[in-house]
Order: sequence, then C-alpha cells, then structure tokens
Amino acid sequence: MKRMFQCDDAVSPVIGVMLMLVVTIIIAAVVSGFAGGLMSGSEKAPAASFKTTIKNTGYWGTSYFEIRVLATDQPIPTKNIKLVTSWKSRDGYSNRTTITGPSPGAPNTITYAGTKTYHSPLGYGDGIPRPEGTSEYAGAPGAGTFWPGQHFGNYTLLAGTFMHNSPMGGSNGGYGVTADTPYQYTYGTQHTPTDIDAMMAILGSNWFHLRAGDVVNVKIIHIPSQKVIYDKDVVVEGA
Repeated sequence: MKRMFQCDDAVSPVIGVMLMLVVTIIIAAVVSGFAGGLMSGSEKAPAASFKTTIKNTGYWGTSYFEIRVLATDQPIPTKNIKLVTSWKSRDGYSNRTTITGPSPGAPNTITYAGTKTYHSPLGYGDGIPRPEGTSEYAGAPGAGTFWPGQHFGNYTLLAGTFMHNSPMGGSNGGYGVTADTPYQYTYGTQHTPTDIDAMMAILGSNWFHLRAGDVVNVKIIHIPSQKVIYDKDVVVEGA
C-alpha cells in the first residue's frame, strides 16, 4: 500500500511574503490618503458669487465686459486666480483666452496709441490699491491712464469689487466709432493695426463677431487649489 506524503515546508514562507505585501500596500494607501487630505485642507478654495455682463452693441462707448463680485467668504487676490473665456459665435468664429496676473507679453496686455499699456480686466471699487484720497471707483487722472493697482493681478476681489473694460474707440479710430462702421475697427492715431484693446485681451481679437444671443463661457479658477470657483455661460447682450 502506497502512502501519500504532504510537505508544507514551502507554504508558510509564501503566505508570509503575501501578507507583508498586503500590509505594505495598505500602509502606503493610508499615508497617501493622509498626505492628500493635508494638501487639500491647506489649499481651500474661496467661495464667492459673481455677476457677469457682456455687451456688444457695435459701438465702443456702449460695449463692455464686466464681472461684479456679489459676495465672497474671504478676500481673493487676483494674482491667485485665472480668468478663462471661451466662445463660438453663430457665424463660426471661436476663441479661448486664459488671463493671469500682469506680466510682459501676457494675453491680457493692452497696447494702444503705440506705447501705452495696461492689463485687463481693470479693477474698480473695493479692494483696489490707489493713492490716498482718491475715489474707489475712479481711475488715474488723464485720458487712458490707470493706477497700477487697477491692473489685473494687483488688486483683490471683495464684495463690491468689479472688473470692467470696454473696447478702444474715439474720433481717431477704434471700434464702431461712426454710424457707418458698427461691429468693426477703423485705424487712426487712437487705434493702430498692432494695438490690442481690452475686449480683444479678454475675449480674443475676433470678439466683435459676437452678437446678442451668442454665449460666452466664463470661468474663474483659484490657482493655489486648482478649483473652479465660478463657471457661467453668459448670454451676450446687444443694444
């Protein structure tokens, strides 16, 4: 009669190795989750509400882009946010622009009359650094000049702050400066072919193709947390 022998010598080491692997994986997962929790906790995104208005009437004086801060649970420095606009007009044009704080050559760098520059959207109201004694809603004195504190990236969003810009225009060129030139740019000393006005900087150089009823998606992203704190499809208004 043959006897069957069973050897268990190799079983215990294999089970031991498997158990060690399982324990190691569990520990790694716990440490990773804990570290992730600490990171997300230290980069909490602010809570805020905004109202955006975009108008294109065909003329520079009545067309504008504006975001008003209705409420926020903490001050939001604009150097800590990105403003993203994207759209497609009914006649087939489209654009996507990402705006961050002021830096040479940034998409929101405005150039006009050959040499003057600033960064849009400009800030008004509360949270705007300005010389003592000046109005919180006023820009710097002089045509087409603005306090450095009004440049996007230099001011802080509070309830009552608003970001606002219009297209360039005037008797010496610009956007829709006469009854014969609605929805188009003409050139002169006020506006040259190489100039970028505020609406171009925010919505793209072909923004004038937008018409009443077209939709622009506007996002505000909190850079430290990488969280979207505002995401709105804004319907363009006309005259």
